[in-house]
Amino acid sequence: MKKLIIGAVVAALILFIWQFLSWAMLNIHGAEFQYSENQDEILECLEGKLDEGSYFFPNVAPGASKEDHEALRESSLGKPWAHINYHNSLKDNMIINMVRAFFANIVAALLLCWILLKIPDLSFKDTIFCTIGVGLIGYITISYLNSVWFETNSLGYLIDAIVSWGLVGAWLGWWLRRP
Repeated sequence: MKKLIIGAVVAALILFIWQFLSWAMLNIHGAEFQYSENQDEILECLEGKLDEGSYFFPNVAPGASKEDHEALRESSLGKPWAHINYHNSLKDNMIINMVRAFFANIVAALLLCWILLKIPDLSFKDTIFCTIGVGLIGYITISYLNSVWFETNSLGYLIDAIVSWGLVGAWLGWWLRRP
């Protein structure tokens, strides 16, 4: 149990530190947060017209018929579209968000350690490959598929999957194999 808990907490810390570096220091995800000189006008235009939530434009009203879907698709081809996450007010939630992120990392690391500890004769190399594999599974099934559907850049997430989980794999490859 000690091996599981310490392995997971240190792995979560490695993930957390990499996430900070990736998003704040190295700007690996800069392509996702482009600047627009028109941002004030755009936000002013949206204010009061949307409730908090995620939107895809153009879209049909709930309960629309198959024909409405097809008509919208045909009339929208070649025209602008947008995926918007709208919030009524910017809040300073950095501390609570960081706590939530760290606990999410602990849960992910606990699950990974539990899986790895089920493998008999686990080698250092196998630990690294399995751990990077877990990171790539997350990337392929979430970030990459979202980038396919919403035509976004997912390179930052691919780098995160390989580097962060590779570092975790190196740590766990050493730690979990200790007597």
